[in-house]
Amino acid sequence: MKTFIIRTDGGARGNPGPAAIGAVIENAQGKILKEISEYIGETTNNEAEYRAAIAALKKLKALAGKAEVKKSQVRMLADSELLVKQMNGQYKIENAGIQKFFLELWNLKLDFGEVRFQAVPREQNKAADRLVNQALDSRAKTQKLF
Repeated sequence: MKTFIIRTDGGARGNPGPAAIGAVIENAQGKILKEISEYIGETTNNEAEYRAAIAALKKLKALAGKAEVKKSQVRMLADSELLVKQMNGQYKIENAGIQKFFLELWNLKLDFGEVRFQAVPREQNKAADRLVNQALDSRAKTQKLF
């Protein structure tokens, strides 16, 4: 069974405010296969966290192929306690705005052999955080031009 490690982060400046997602997809040896850094518009931190995880799984599925991911194990590392505990069944999804993202992520993970969600301290998620800030900073510079 192939193993992939995905580090995700999402953030909004202002909450809600300008938001972005970041993700790093690695193989089991830690080699980076893909990085994602994308501005997603105005939203909340929690929505951005979910959208980062969704984007990362979709990208991995596109990179590896449907048949390969069905036989793979994914370790999803995130510094969002809310996302991890909701995906692990420890917290209820009480926010109606998050429910649709939870369902999308839940259904997407069924395309994989196994997806384990693990909370990590922010210090251990610097690569994904850097990608979030890169997208937000890039967007801010673009807006200043006009």
